[in-house]
Amino acid sequence: MPWSNQSGGGDNGQGPWGGGSGGGGGGRPPPDIEEILRKGQERIRSVLPGGASPTIIVLLVALVIFAWLVNGFYRVQPGEQGVALVFGKVWKTTTPGLDYNFPAPIGEVMKPQVSLSRRVDIGFRGAGEVTRGRNAERDMPEESMMLTGDQNIVDMDFTVFWKIKDASDYLFNIRVPENTVKIVAESAMREVVGQTPFDRAVTTGREEMQDKTKVLMQSVLDQYKSGIEITTVQLQKSDPPQEVIDAFNDVQRARQDRDRLRNEAEAYANSVVPVARGLAEKDIKQAEAYREQQIQEAKGEADRFTSVYEAYKVAPEVTRRRMYLETLGEVLGNARKVIIDQKGGGQGVVPYLPLPEIQKRQEQEKKENSN
Repeated sequence: MPWSNQSGGGDNGQGPWGGGSGGGGGGRPPPDIEEILRKGQERIRSVLPGGASPTIIVLLVALVIFAWLVNGFYRVQPGEQGVALVFGKVWKTTTPGLDYNFPAPIGEVMKPQVSLSRRVDIGFRGAGEVTRGRNAERDMPEESMMLTGDQNIVDMDFTVFWKIKDASDYLFNIRVPENTVKIVAESAMREVVGQTPFDRAVTTGREEMQDKTKVLMQSVLDQYKSGIEITTVQLQKSDPPQEVIDAFNDVQRARQDRDRLRNEAEAYANSVVPVARGLAEKDIKQAEAYREQQIQEAKGEADRFTSVYEAYKVAPEVTRRRMYLETLGEVLGNARKVIIDQKGGGQGVVPYLPLPEIQKRQEQEKKENSN
């Protein structure tokens, strides 16, 4: 026992106050508590200069307690979040400004930076460092090599930016936040890449993979109650492995040539087909117009014949003479007219009336007058 005498002798087996552990008497009696307190007060008076009364002692103790309590005021700076602990348990979280908590050893205040953006690199290390004029970035193939949905390997380097969302969860629910974010990021990216075909993973699907990885990471970290918010997942590289990248580039160039030729053919078709359709539509409209013209002219001729016939039935002689004169007008309307007087007695050509010249002169005078 810690209170017993370990050196042997007659006192072996005594209790902490010197009494025997057995049933016999003869041991020393327990100390008087009042006597101990009295001796303590006397010692305090002897330390103080000239002695001191109990009132002064109480005031001094109160002053010490007051000074201890004053130390509990603390200030949270902008960009920080205060986490107040009492006996090691979270009591409250505080925003920037002046606040109070019990001072040590009862209370403690932790003030992590919640507005600071942190980053984790997966697949490479040392981004941004410069050594001897060159980038000191190192590739980490054990992290970057991932299997796509069609059983191909792709080399993925990406960076995760994150910050603290809840300081109390961040401080006490996870042990090493940086490693947790890194492990979750690598796991989430492998899951997303495993559901994406190789061609899409290295060409047009990068933005989609970034968004899916961010959502999946945030879901996992929220399940852990980590107090971490993922702000950005940024792909730095999404390429085939270095051993096959030349062959992949040849395939990509061939696909680009194929797409270029296809686009040129589609552009030519888009320029020729509308023109051909326009010409065909024009011919169709012209044919329809000609058909309508012929139909209307036929109807007009039929109506004219009917009207002439009706007029002939009413006045045959007048109608016959009118038709004769109209026919002569149509036949001789554009002919050159020469009037010869046959009563000249056969003595040669007599003077004639120059009707065509007169007609031309009249038409010319009309044009001049109109101008």
